[in-house]
Amino acid sequence: MGKILNTEYGGIHATYWMAFAVILNFASVFLLDRGYTNSQIGLILAAGSVVAVFLQPFIADLADRSKKITLIGITQIITILIMVMMLFCFVMTGASIALSVIFVMMIAWNTALQPLFNSLTFKLEESGYKINFGVTRAMGSLAFSALCAVLGTWAERYGTIVVPLAGEISLLLLLITLVLIKHHFNKACQLKAEIQKTDQEVNLSPDIPVQQEEINLIQFIKRNKIFLVVNLGVAGIFFSNAIFNSFMLQIVENVGGTSEDMGRILSVMAFLEIPPLFLFERVHRRVSNKRLLQLGAICFALKILCATLAGSVTMVYVAQLFQLTSFGIFLPAMVSFIDEIMDKGEAVKGQALYTIVTTVATIFASLAGGVMLDVKGASTMLVVSTLITGLGALLLCISIERVKTKIIRI
Repeated sequence: MGKILNTEYGGIHATYWMAFAVILNFASVFLLDRGYTNSQIGLILAAGSVVAVFLQPFIADLADRSKKITLIGITQIITILIMVMMLFCFVMTGASIALSVIFVMMIAWNTALQPLFNSLTFKLEESGYKINFGVTRAMGSLAFSALCAVLGTWAERYGTIVVPLAGEISLLLLLITLVLIKHHFNKACQLKAEIQKTDQEVNLSPDIPVQQEEINLIQFIKRNKIFLVVNLGVAGIFFSNAIFNSFMLQIVENVGGTSEDMGRILSVMAFLEIPPLFLFERVHRRVSNKRLLQLGAICFALKILCATLAGSVTMVYVAQLFQLTSFGIFLPAMVSFIDEIMDKGEAVKGQALYTIVTTVATIFASLAGGVMLDVKGASTMLVVSTLITGLGALLLCISIERVKTKIIRI
């Protein structure tokens, strides 16, 4: 049963990140064909991220506190909602307010799913089976890379209608996987309950379940002030990550590169995430989450510094080698760290806060990066990004030492 749950959870990440690629990465391809300008597309992407910032804490609060709707049930509802909205993309052939609103909401709801799927790792472990987050998340990176590699060719050959088609197929597969994992999770929990009941009857000393305290958003903030400071550091770190994702073309052109170099570098970045994700569980047995997060933060800073100092496309490639020990280590360590320090009633809120700060960092990086490129050029943008990321890494490395863990690692 453990293998089934891990396989299906990997399928969730694979299908979710395929849908993410369609909705976010291929938004420009689809919307440009519908008559939108680049400025309008940028505004739509930013607006979707802004709406997601407001959606995430309320969805997280519902997931933590609701007794009627399960965490898996909430993700199923959101997936169906996005599928319904995407249907309109098949019939809207030109730019319109309606299409703009639909894209904004698809981006927002899709982004809001991220902390829920991260938290699902630990919900599934309530069945008594270990979930390997690193390996399952790596399936997301692999599927994301594979879809991006072919979807551009399909759009060129068959038209941009294949973009929402790929999105609907990805979301349908995601929904099917959610249904399957819910079935197997419930089955595993029933089996666990039967075993515990038998053990209690034999021992004649039934365990008394511990009541988990449920808290609202205001209480969460008051109880986790240091965690908020840590996330300010995360925002600084992910500023440079957003700069790379949004303006890689301008970065490589600044050192004599082309769009072909940009594509290859982004491909290298995606594949370099996979090995550390697969090996995370082994590394985590020997190194604490705090140390892994500090390592990841430092490597984020070194990566943007190396790119800033690069005088050629080759050196930009070299800078991406830090992806092995930056994003690939930081992501699973942060998800595990949040579960390590949070009570059950706080877990999804903690994941949501992490996603919110990375989303906010992306918004500011996109807006500030674009202005700096127009006013001062790529070199200035990279210098500023290096300073912001360096300060973020320093803040995280110092503040994380003050966070108390609530689960003792063995």
